[in-house]
Amino acid sequence: MKLSSALSMLDAALAEAKRLELQVCVTILDAAAWPMAFARMEGVPLGVIDVSRKKARTAILFHMDSADFAVLGRPDGEAYTLENTNDGLTSFGGGILLRNTDGTVLGSIGVSGAATPDDIAIARVAARTLADI
Repeated sequence: MKLSSALSMLDAALAEAKRLELQVCVTILDAAAWPMAFARMEGVPLGVIDVSRKKARTAILFHMDSADFAVLGRPDGEAYTLENTNDGLTSFGGGILLRNTDGTVLGSIGVSGAATPDDIAIARVAARTLADI
């Protein structure tokens, strides 16, 4: 993933959060799970920083959105407690796997700080900017 793509996604996520009058943290990782971009909006509790990072890590390490991972990791799921591996993952929504048009994995984005459906929506708005770059 190019830095310019990561920064465009970051800008889109922050703009959407602002439009919704929400404060969030946004973490964008490359395909190797290394940080590309990060922002913490004013007023977001410090603990949310790690949650946004873990949502993004979960998506990239398992090549699935963190909401889908949550289905596997719930108490009656196929892999209950899997979130305790890999130095901690997150088994709820807000982490989105990023792919290009041919399906190649580019990285992931994690959004946290609002209600889970809002985190997912903000991440999806940001992910759509990849098609525009």
